[in-house]
Amino acid sequence: MDPDCPLCEAARITAWHHEDDICWIADCEICATPMVVWRGHGTEPPAAERHHMMTNLARVADGALGAHWVDSNMRKIPDHFHAHARPEGGFFGPGGGPGGGSGR
Repeated sequence: MDPDCPLCEAARITAWHHEDDICWIADCEICATPMVVWRGHGTEPPAAERHHMMTNLARVADGALGAHWVDSNMRKIPDHFHAHARPEGGFFGPGGGPGGGSGR
């Protein structure tokens, strides 16, 4: 755990969809899509934990977005593993992104 890392802080700023000892899933405050965050601090979770996270992200995203793709490019916080589920053909979720647009 890194006391200066906003993902380690795990502040409940948006709706949370899942949490356990391995990860938590909440709506990203910037793009309004479900985002899974590893509870460990680093970029390479063990394979079993990564599988667990992706399985839970898919479950949440299926309900929230329907068709989706997983974006594991850690743009803003590159030193803590996290991944976003994005709507098929889009990037932002409902109300997310510049101007709170349609997601495209």
